[in-house]
Amino acid sequence: MSPTFLTSIGAALLGFIVILLWRVQESRTPVTAKKILIPPFGMATGFCMFVVPVFRIPWLWGLIAFVVGALLFAGPLVRTSRLERVGDRIMMQRSKAFFAVIVFLGLVRLLARNYISRYITLEQTAALFFVLAFGMIVRWRAQMYRQYLRLTAA
Repeated sequence: MSPTFLTSIGAALLGFIVILLWRVQESRTPVTAKKILIPPFGMATGFCMFVVPVFRIPWLWGLIAFVVGALLFAGPLVRTSRLERVGDRIMMQRSKAFFAVIVFLGLVRLLARNYISRYITLEQTAALFFVLAFGMIVRWRAQMYRQYLRLTAA
């Protein structure tokens, strides 16, 4: 394994740990529309990577990665997290399986990334998995936002 690949894996693991810690903290505070919608918009800035030619992937690969993220990877997140009204606040209620799902999805992504990076460049692998993660977060957050609107309309 190359030092670049090991650095990439290390950065992914560090990011994974940071996300887990953030999710724990996030579940202790009320949910707002901003907290639901800002992460996908913030993440969308990552599409700027495609300005650099080495990150470019065929449109079909990107579409497949987005659909796999939205349908396959987001499904467990959608099923293991829900919003509920607690007094006058909306709170995230995650099942006990939520963190197991996060760890499992992280492992699957890591293994798939290791396999795919053998056939395409590291930059293209990063681009594919960014698009996959974006598909996942868009579907998950869209579902949360629909729940939020239902709870705030009641």
